Amino acid sequence: MRWLIGLIINAVILMGIAYVFDGFELSGFGAAVIASLLLSIVNAIVKPILVILTLPITVVTLGLFLFVISALTLMLTAALMGSAFIIDGIGMAILASILIAIIQTFVVKPLRKRS
Repeated sequence: MRWLIGLIINAVILMGIAYVFDGFELSGFGAAVIASLLLSIVNAIVKPILVILTLPITVVTLGLFLFVISALTLMLTAALMGSAFIIDGIGMAILASILIAIIQTFVVKPLRKRS
């Protein structure tokens, strides 16, 4: 049940980012839920591989390269969704991944601790 709540909250976060920024577009809330589901799958499968492969540059940048990896997984999700989810470039993807990380820190993580 907590996973489903986190999925819906992530969909709301994606819709909020799409509402605020022009280079980040979602076709609707259904697309946001599907994007959130795909993003969680990509984060579970692809992200650990990317983290291991880029460990030296992540150490050199003191962990900041993890935002680039998150942006790449976000762009991969957008590519999988086609025209329902559009990100204009890597800069927009990095900004969105930073915002997602910040919002999840203050919204999703406290909900997980409570349950």
